[in-house]
Amino acid sequence: MNYDRYYTHDLVNGEGIRVTLFVTGCTHACAGCYNESTWDRKAGLPFTAQIEQELLDACENHDGLSLSGGDPLHPANRSAILKLCQAFKQRYPSKNIWLWTGYVYEEIAELDILHYVDVLIDGKYEQDQPTSLPWRGSANQRRYQLNILNQ
Repeated sequence: MNYDRYYTHDLVNGEGIRVTLFVTGCTHACAGCYNESTWDRKAGLPFTAQIEQELLDACENHDGLSLSGGDPLHPANRSAILKLCQAFKQRYPSKNIWLWTGYVYEEIAELDILHYVDVLIDGKYEQDQPTSLPWRGSANQRRYQLNILNQ
């Protein structure tokens, strides 16, 4: 898996103060996407064990981890994202993980990753469906509370 960037003090990608990782790789190609530079899964930098450790360390004094992109659930990203989510929950069982994906919940409901995700925002960005709903780019996107322990 590759990543484009990460923020260690983010106030806009989920509730509270977050660490946010933007991965590369997305096949949805949504018109109007503000992160088009993350579509190519070979773009960016390799997501190494050192980067994973830096992210986990940065979460120490924050509310949680946010995963965006690109698409964290692009097939090429799923293994590394699962490993990251498992490591995060082992280290911070009372903190939450938010994940944005262009897939709809019904397409990904069986993925093991979702056992570790607390809040899922699903669906492609549709620029002709503006919304004022928090943490969503378009009205078609849905917010799921997956883990009732961290609401």
